[in-house]
Amino acid sequence: MKSEIQIRNEADKCLIEIEGTIGVPEEWQFDAPESRVATYEKFREALARIAEIEAPEIVVEIRSTGGDVNDALLIHDALAQTGARITTRCYGYTASAATIIAQAASEGCREISANALYLIHTALCTTEGNAAELSAKIELLRQTDERLAALYASRSGRPATEFEALMSENNGNGRWLSPEEAVGAGLADKIIGTEEQPALPVVRNITRGWERLLARCGLRPGETMPEDRNILHFDQTPAARTSRTSASEEAFRQAVPTRTRSCEDPSHGEASPSANQRAYAEDAKLFRK
Repeated sequence: MKSEIQIRNEADKCLIEIEGTIGVPEEWQFDAPESRVATYEKFREALARIAEIEAPEIVVEIRSTGGDVNDALLIHDALAQTGARITTRCYGYTASAATIIAQAASEGCREISANALYLIHTALCTTEGNAAELSAKIELLRQTDERLAALYASRSGRPATEFEALMSENNGNGRWLSPEEAVGAGLADKIIGTEEQPALPVVRNITRGWERLLARCGLRPGETMPEDRNILHFDQTPAARTSRTSASEEAFRQAVPTRTRSCEDPSHGEASPSANQRAYAEDAKLFRK
């Protein structure tokens, strides 16, 4: 999936959709532009547009399995500097660098779908070089892990060591967390998608029709129809109850099972004569004459 940052800015709310690979992976940064997942030019343009947002509320929908850590940190900081109330919503597989952007939300506004999975892990890279160069890369990876663990800790109020341990599971590949586990770990605030579905239009229409009918009778929802206007109201005196009981018992005694005639179709219960049989019958009539 290609990297895609869509920004729809309105007067009162701005929607940002982040899909696919975040930024440009290191191993692809020097490829031909047409073969890249994204370009730095497009990425810088998106960051500039985020920085210019003046809407009081920003909703960031994230559908990404990660990408470049540096680019994710740039997006995180660009969002934080807008001064708006920010809500981040994670869908599907939300992993790696995508979880960094999710932490840019305002207090209590980190949402995760009930059907999503969440993953944090230690930083990784591809490199080559001599021992000194490789050692420098290793040190950079360790500093990155510490920086990310501190970022998660600052939003959760938990020790950074807890996130370092979680990131280091499975040889540094981390472990996929359910929405409940992500909230429990302090990586998200709220699970969305579990709310009751709104009533179907036909149900709403029936309800409104009934309310209009009651209104014509001078009633509000919840009030009882007066007995003199209730078509289902019956006389509840003892004599009336006895009369209705006697009538129902008499009707029951006179009731008999339904009787039906047997089928009059000749094919039912008897075989139709063949052509030879019909010819023989005609010959027999002539012989008798």
